[in-house]
Amino acid sequence: MNEREQHLRDLRAKLNQYSYQYYVEDNPSVPDSEYDRLMNELIAIETEHPELVTPDSPTQRVGGEPLKGFEKVTHEIPMLSLGDVFNEAELLDFDRRVRQAVGEEVAYVCELKIDGLAISLTYEAGAFVLGATRGDGTTGENITNNLRTVRTLPLTLPNGETVEVRGECYMPKRSFDALNKARQEKGEPLFANPRNAAAGSLRQLDPKVTAHRRLSVFLYSAGRFDREKITSHWELLQYIRKLGLPVNPESRRCTSMHEVFDYIKEYTEKRDQLSYGIDGIVVKVDSMAQQAALGNTVKSPKWMIAYKFPAEEVVSTLEAIEISVGRTGAVTPTAVLTPVVVAGTTVKRASLHNEDLIREKDLRIGDRVVVRKAGDIIPEVVNVLVGERTGQETPFAMPTHCPECGSELVRLDEEVALRCINPKCSALIREGLIHFVSRDAMNIDGLGEKVITQLFSHELVKDVADLYKLNHDALIELDRMGEKSVNKLLDAIERSKSNSLERLLFGLGIRFIGAKAAKLLAQAFKTIDRLAEATPDQLLAVDEIGEKMADSIITYFSKPEVGTLIDELKAANVTMDYLGPDPQTTNNIDSPFTGKTIVLTGKLEHFSRSEAKNEIEKRGGKVTGSVSAQTDLVIAGEDAGSKLKKAQELQVEVWDETHFLETIKD
Repeated sequence: MNEREQHLRDLRAKLNQYSYQYYVEDNPSVPDSEYDRLMNELIAIETEHPELVTPDSPTQRVGGEPLKGFEKVTHEIPMLSLGDVFNEAELLDFDRRVRQAVGEEVAYVCELKIDGLAISLTYEAGAFVLGATRGDGTTGENITNNLRTVRTLPLTLPNGETVEVRGECYMPKRSFDALNKARQEKGEPLFANPRNAAAGSLRQLDPKVTAHRRLSVFLYSAGRFDREKITSHWELLQYIRKLGLPVNPESRRCTSMHEVFDYIKEYTEKRDQLSYGIDGIVVKVDSMAQQAALGNTVKSPKWMIAYKFPAEEVVSTLEAIEISVGRTGAVTPTAVLTPVVVAGTTVKRASLHNEDLIREKDLRIGDRVVVRKAGDIIPEVVNVLVGERTGQETPFAMPTHCPECGSELVRLDEEVALRCINPKCSALIREGLIHFVSRDAMNIDGLGEKVITQLFSHELVKDVADLYKLNHDALIELDRMGEKSVNKLLDAIERSKSNSLERLLFGLGIRFIGAKAAKLLAQAFKTIDRLAEATPDQLLAVDEIGEKMADSIITYFSKPEVGTLIDELKAANVTMDYLGPDPQTTNNIDSPFTGKTIVLTGKLEHFSRSEAKNEIEKRGGKVTGSVSAQTDLVIAGEDAGSKLKKAQELQVEVWDETHFLETIKD
């Protein structure tokens, strides 16, 4: 190593150390002017000698060229959401369930619930190669370039570690104040709160914008790590910290619920003193063996829970109560409020859930009411300020008949919700159609709410089967539907006929059957006819299908009108079979994809990303979101970017779409 290279190494080490002290430890050791002087010196040398630039250089944090859009990333291990509790009684109930399930003593780790955006970071051989948003838990967005600008995030790890860690990217309070001050001076709209500002900053297509937002990161878990050496969550946090990654120093291991409540009390009082926003406390079972025994629900782990702080409360006026009918027929009242700012955002409406709640709170039109956001997210009316009534307030009565179709409303199985059970109700059909065409269901692009409403008002559709009877002449008459839009929509409808069974099941809107349950059922029964004929015992034998789900499926398929609908969909050539991989047999398939780890990148002409993934998985391959030394094959479409470059650097085999198409045809 020559003198210049050694000098560069020393410069980088100093700057990285100063950044860590400033951003992570909040304890700067040198003036800003000294940091700037060293950074300018480094930039000057690297500009003159670009061959000496390294991936971990502080200069690489300033951001690259703007992106055209974000690539999708599939999380190898899903990033599940958290269940919430709002008081000590609910937290004690969580503890009781945990102890009953594991049958032994339990220790917990308490962590501050950072108010930011959940992210995943992947390091391969010590190098930061991929950063992604949580997205829907299964699929997120590639925001690697933006995360490289976050100064608390090291670009390399010691000892060449390969690991995928997870945490929260947030905007410190001082960064938020500075950002809004600058925007105010420019006459730009202000961000409502640091969480919105952080999310907006991470999704900037130009990383240089993100670089100026001064975001920060705390890591609190890992998806991929050496599970044999680490047996508890507390050990995992120490491991992440030893890698040089920022871990919140306020975390604490508690051996009793008494200690957990002390922690909650302490940080409820300290909340406003912190340099970043928090909206609760996360309580996690420490033992990983106990975590495994407890397992997960469809949406969240059973071994951790979020205790949410009491919400900020403000006063507004109840101007009206509006009624809406959902796709399941449930009639929901909604409060129309005088606009008021709650937890950083303007609230104009709040759900009132059902008639019993209105009666219990004695809500009247014109009342002064207390409003808050449950979990700092969902607006709700807490109570009425009875002492401020003037006598001009008007009592409210729920309708006895559906506001859409006029049918009498009923209560089913002692439910509190009123429902319209008229299968021909326009609201049920319209909302059901909107759900049927949605992204996670049949994914018919171009059939948004406004188009569905037009189709309905023109009497072109009365159920989902009618979508497959639409033609050019009917669609061209709709508002804002030109030749190009009509052809695009008809193509999307035609493509949806080839969807795998799980999308159809989810789209049909069977009560209690979400996207994951639909896939489990499709994998288990393979065809819609077998599912329709399934017995309760057969349904309950499917992992994660409970009694409510089983009863709902049997009730749904017992209806004559459902049989008619399925026959109409069959006549339209809509696929009634599961087309995805069979978890029990894919490993035994003899194909070029069997047992291989494959990455898709770029735009494919003949497939959507999910279609290509499905073709690979049903032939025994595994599709992941990032290229690494473990990747066997990369399939690259047009405008393939960093993943293709990474594959070439690692000498991973690369196919174009033509080769992929020929292979699956063979």
